[in-house]
Amino acid sequence: MNFNFKEEQLQFADALRRWIGRDYGFEARRAIVRSEAGVSDAAWATLAELGMTALPVPEQHGGFDGSAVDMFVVMQELGRGLVVEPYLATVLGAEFLRLGGGHGELLEQVAGGALKLACALGERQSRHDMTDIATRAEAHGDGYRLSGEKKVVLHGVEAGVLVVTARSRGQQRDADGITLFAVPADSPGLRVTGYRTLDGMRAADVVLDGVVVPAGARIGAEGEGMAILDAALDYGAALLCAEALGAMQALFDATFDYLKTRQQFGVPIGKFQSLQHRMADMYMHLEQARSMALLAAMRLAGDDAEERRRAVSAAKYRVGQAARFIGQQAVQLHGGMGVTDELAASHYFKRLAMIELTLGDSDHHLARFIAQPGFRAEAA
Repeated sequence: MNFNFKEEQLQFADALRRWIGRDYGFEARRAIVRSEAGVSDAAWATLAELGMTALPVPEQHGGFDGSAVDMFVVMQELGRGLVVEPYLATVLGAEFLRLGGGHGELLEQVAGGALKLACALGERQSRHDMTDIATRAEAHGDGYRLSGEKKVVLHGVEAGVLVVTARSRGQQRDADGITLFAVPADSPGLRVTGYRTLDGMRAADVVLDGVVVPAGARIGAEGEGMAILDAALDYGAALLCAEALGAMQALFDATFDYLKTRQQFGVPIGKFQSLQHRMADMYMHLEQARSMALLAAMRLAGDDAEERRRAVSAAKYRVGQAARFIGQQAVQLHGGMGVTDELAASHYFKRLAMIELTLGDSDHHLARFIAQPGFRAEAA
C-alpha cells in the first residue's frame, strides 16, 4: 500500500502552509482571538480562494469531491497554524448534507465560501453520547416544530445554517427516531448565545423555542438519521485527529528548537541525556498517533461501517493519549514559560486538550472500540 501523499495533496498543504506563515502567524492569531468576533473574515475569504471550502463538496455542487485523506492533509496544516476560523464546523456540516442527499444549493454556497455551517448536536445531559437527544421534532403543517437546547455548538454564532439533531419519535436514547434538520440561523424562535472557549475557538449555546421549519429542511429520511449521524461523527473525529497531529508536530518542533537554544551550565539543555529521552518518547507517541490517524482517514472511504468505527475510535483514543503526553512534556521542558499566554506552546496544549474532549474523549472511544463486534471472543 502506498502511504505517500499525491502531488495535488502536497500542493494544497504547501499553499496553506505558506499562507499561514505569511499572514496567520502566532501574533496575528492572538489578535484575531482577542477581537470581538473572534474570527477573521479575511482569513475565511483566503481559505475559500485557496479552494479549501470547496474541497470536501461533491463536484455536482461546485466542489472538488475531496476524500478524507485530502481533508487529512488540510486539517494537519490548520492544526499546525492553530487556525480558529469555522472550517471544521463547516465541513462537518457539509458532510451531514452530503450524506443526507439533497440540499445542493447549501453545498454550493459552502463550496464558494458564502455559507458557514455549525452542528448543533450535544445537549446538557448527553456528554459524548450524541444519540442522547431530548430536543423534539413534532409535525407542524407541512413541516416540523423544533423545541430543545443544544450546548457547546462550535462556531454557532458564525453559522448561517445549523445542522440540528432532534427526536421525532421514541425515547431519549433510542437509536431509532433521530431526525436531522438544516435550520437557518435567522429562524424565529432560534436563540444563539456565543462565547470563547479555553483554546481560543468560538462556541455557542442554542435554544430552539418552537422553531418551525419546512419539510425540505430535513436531512435524510424522518426518524432514520442514526446512520448519517454515526458516519458524520466518525468523519469529524478523523478530521480532529488530523488537526491534532499538526498541532502536536508544531509543538514537538518548537520544543526541540527550545532545547537547542536554552542554555544551562554553559551548554544547551538539549545535550542532557534525560531530556533527549523525553524528546524520543514524544516522537514515538507522535508517530504512532500519525499512523492510527491516517488509517482512520483511509477507512472512511470504505463501505464497512464496523471497520470504520473501529479505526476511528482507535485513532481518537491513541491521538488523545499522545496529545496529553506531548502537551505535558512540552510544557515541562519549556519550564514556567510553557504555560504563559505569550508562548505558542501553551496555546497548542490548550487546543490539544479541547480536541481530546470533542466528539468523544479517549475513554468514550476506548469503550466504543471494545463494544464493536469481534473484539471479544464468543463464549464456548
